[in-house]
Amino acid sequence: MTPSPAVETPRVEGPRVEASRAAAAPRARPMPFIPEVETCIHCGLCLNQCPTYRVTHLEAESPRGRIYLVKAASQGELDVTASVAGHLYLCLMCRACETACPSGVQYGRIAEAAREVLGPPGPPLQRWMVRTTLRHLMPSPRRLRLAAGLIRLAQRSGLVALARRVFPGRLRDRLAMMPEVSPRFYAPEAEVLPAIGARRTRVAFLSGCAMSLFFTDINEATVRVLRRNGCEVAIPRGQICCGALNVHNGEADSARAMARRNIDAFPDDVDAVVVNAAGCGAAMKEYGHLLKDDPAYRERAGRFAAKVRDAGEFLAGLGLRTAPQPVSLTVTYQDPCHLAHGQRVRAEPRALLAAIGVRLVEMAGSDRCCGSAGIYNVLQPEMSETLLREKMDAICATGAGTVVAPNPGCMMQLRYGAQRFGIPVRVMHLMDLLDQAGA
Repeated sequence: MTPSPAVETPRVEGPRVEASRAAAAPRARPMPFIPEVETCIHCGLCLNQCPTYRVTHLEAESPRGRIYLVKAASQGELDVTASVAGHLYLCLMCRACETACPSGVQYGRIAEAAREVLGPPGPPLQRWMVRTTLRHLMPSPRRLRLAAGLIRLAQRSGLVALARRVFPGRLRDRLAMMPEVSPRFYAPEAEVLPAIGARRTRVAFLSGCAMSLFFTDINEATVRVLRRNGCEVAIPRGQICCGALNVHNGEADSARAMARRNIDAFPDDVDAVVVNAAGCGAAMKEYGHLLKDDPAYRERAGRFAAKVRDAGEFLAGLGLRTAPQPVSLTVTYQDPCHLAHGQRVRAEPRALLAAIGVRLVEMAGSDRCCGSAGIYNVLQPEMSETLLREKMDAICATGAGTVVAPNPGCMMQLRYGAQRFGIPVRVMHLMDLLDQAGA
């Protein structure tokens, strides 16, 4: 394996950052007081953990600086201009600052509350597209499958390949990020699948939107591993997207509606709600906070959130029932931001990798964001690619031929990075390896 080409990593600053700020247009709503801002003591320990600050070295692109902006706006000392909105939307919402913070500042909640006021980012057409997608596409599995089917048709017919040859640079790069749609969408054979062997526990499984459309094989592998380890698996047909993209992009009302539908859809008589996508798991563990002001759902949301477990977290806690077959691979592990920082799950996936006998070579900055961050790589392509280049160089330095990344956004981004920089590395989900080992 060879490192990516020795091209100087561009610093995203000056006019390019200004362009990103100018693209954001906030709603004409006052910024409410967000209590969490008072917990920040402005010590600055978050600065060097923040991906955007490490690139731009601008105070306004740090968690501390963004908290200052939100607090000043809520106190009427600062108008919520397009520039302020741009600073807030250049944030990846990776929550690395929360891990670094000695005061326990919940920056993610501050940023989400501020974005609820601002609404989706970008110029009018982009805002309309983002809002329409989040409100009308993401809550509807039927519409999502229709859209994915059209993308699959365009990919198989050669239209996407043709567009990548004729479109200008930025559009061509965005098309290159588009993952291959699965040949078939995830459709479990039944709503409840029995445990293989003696039943140890009963769980529900979030099949997800991206996982069902782009990673059908990983969903199937996850369910096989759960069943082999004594889990009866309920996969409710009424479930929908978790709402993570909505809450991160200023559409909290639609996210709340989606959370209510999932709470209604999932059975109560399960020991855990298992999720194999880090971003979804982090969002669902926050349902109690998201619906804290809803008297009809507040308690149910809290109980539901308390049962949510990442698939790796759950299996490590349950314990593998039988010794798996060793997998002879040298791998490195990418900590998804919303698993490491959002859910504080780090040791469990590594313990499972050790259990199947792979050789793990840790990369530098394994918990630094790869630049995917939901739809961030589409809306902020320059910053995203800067972070992706850094990540791919870190992967190359390990010498591993496989990188394990248990989150669909990370997997898509890293596969694009391997293609973009010509790096022969395979990107796999943790559940793929466990299934391969017969765990």
